[in-house]
Amino acid sequence: MGFTPLEGLVMATRSGTVDPGLVLWLEEHVGMPPAELAATLEHRSGLLGLAGTADMRAILAAEAAADRNATLAIGVYVHRLRASIAAMTAALGGLDVLVFTGGVGENSPAIRARAAEGLGFLGVEVDGAANVQGTGDRDIGTPGAAVRTLVIAAREDLEIAHEVRAVLGAAG
Repeated sequence: MGFTPLEGLVMATRSGTVDPGLVLWLEEHVGMPPAELAATLEHRSGLLGLAGTADMRAILAAEAAADRNATLAIGVYVHRLRASIAAMTAALGGLDVLVFTGGVGENSPAIRARAAEGLGFLGVEVDGAANVQGTGDRDIGTPGAAVRTLVIAAREDLEIAHEVRAVLGAAG
């Protein structure tokens, strides 16, 4: 995320990164006021806007049933995910470990597999069996791959608790 939570990957209801010209075009040609633009980009875009639902499991099921909107949503999501991983790898000067986390990263073997399929040039190789089996923190990479591939639980609650303790400790 950048200045706002809208930047980055296509999300459940948020647009992810869009061409700023789109916002200007919608304001000028459609007459969409700024508050409506903000509400649309924040709450009615992303997977919801592309597929009609924000639930990745439902979108994957609809794609399997040949739903064109679901196929588009998955295609956009995976494309943006791969592009973001590749861009971050370039910015870092290489990649040692690829970590999938958060709702989709932790719970969607299909998305992990599709993302990894386009990242072989970086040394990412996912073991098909390891990817679909197991729960919790685990290594899903092919043994001997140049880049380790992990699934790690986000644990946002623990990070929040840690930060609260730090603030309360500093206040006392």
